Amino acid sequence: METITKEILLAGTAIILAILVKHGFLKTRVSPIVGYLVLGFLLRLSAQYWDFLTVEVRGVFEFLAHIGLVALLFRIGLESNLAGLIRQLRYASIVWIGDVFVSGVLGFFVPYYLLSIPLIPSLFIGTAFTATSIGVSVAIWQELNALNSPNGGLLVDVAEMDDISGVLLMSLLLAVVPILRGSTGASLPFVIGKTSGMFFLKAILFGAFCIVFSRYAEERITRFFRKIKPAPDQMLLIAGIGFVIAALANWLGFSVAVGALFAGLVFSRDPDAVKIDASFGSLFEFFTPFFFINIGLKIDPDSLVAALSLGMVLLALAVVTKTIGHGAPLFFMKGWKSAVLLGVSMIPRAEIAMVIMQQGRKLGDWAVPPYVFSAMVLVSAATCIISPLFLRSLLIRWPQKEKET
Repeated sequence: METITKEILLAGTAIILAILVKHGFLKTRVSPIVGYLVLGFLLRLSAQYWDFLTVEVRGVFEFLAHIGLVALLFRIGLESNLAGLIRQLRYASIVWIGDVFVSGVLGFFVPYYLLSIPLIPSLFIGTAFTATSIGVSVAIWQELNALNSPNGGLLVDVAEMDDISGVLLMSLLLAVVPILRGSTGASLPFVIGKTSGMFFLKAILFGAFCIVFSRYAEERITRFFRKIKPAPDQMLLIAGIGFVIAALANWLGFSVAVGALFAGLVFSRDPDAVKIDASFGSLFEFFTPFFFINIGLKIDPDSLVAALSLGMVLLALAVVTKTIGHGAPLFFMKGWKSAVLLGVSMIPRAEIAMVIMQQGRKLGDWAVPPYVFSAMVLVSAATCIISPLFLRSLLIRWPQKEKET
């Protein structure tokens, strides 16, 4: 079979299977992300018997996964409500600080000091632990008409801050870890400080560019596209700009994930841009599964034995860190029921956590070994299954009242 035939056949098969997986998992009320990860791993297992994952085929999946990553982060940014977040910043920031500190510190401390995992992989675990998969929990809150409550609004705000800070921490980590690997001695703090300073300088410049673009160019561009092209072409043109901004961020030394997230944030301030997000849905649904399928493809079956025991420990840690990190500040601010509800809601780790681990895995075994990567994939899948089960029963027991208008 010709290589191009094999590539197209596998890509088409993956698309069909992804649609079936999504439909089946939504019926079981489990996040389709779990299904995509399993699908990728099953393809990896099948390749051990039928050698179809050639270098060319893997290259196709890598490319589609990169497009899926940009689409995923662009949509997360596009759906963020920055105006609402600023209004809730007083409460949301307190919860966010507690979460990032507890999840990040314990997520690093336990693997490094208690589980004897090397420094750099432990840093990636700690960074991934700060993220939250908002989509998994929001679906339950929406189903039970609780998302428009004060606690529901706070949930969305804190989760947005988790995602944004998780991507920024990942970008900083990617800038620093090559130095941690290659430098030793008294000059190490100086080199890290210099690199961090350059990172923040570039981040400020890139952020300033996004703010200027958002304030003075975005609305004009959106209006121009709307005049010359009907939907869905106008949204595809906006998505094209998002891809350009993602590439610019990558060129500046950030990841495409950072650029895609900020590109979405640029357009999120314009209600008209968000209204036409529905036409971006098909593009999102087509490419995003490939990102998670490709993660499943990267799971080494030989690493699963070591990954299973490590994954169980990290799973317990993932539950504890989010529950305490969010719950402790909320206990004093809103009481123990709100603390439990939001703590359980924040447990899932999927999109951003997997982005962080995947970026580390790309660097090599020295950054994220196969068994660590596989363990975190297991944690991601397990948290996406466990949290909704408990959350639904809690919301039924403690129904949330909608905000008064």
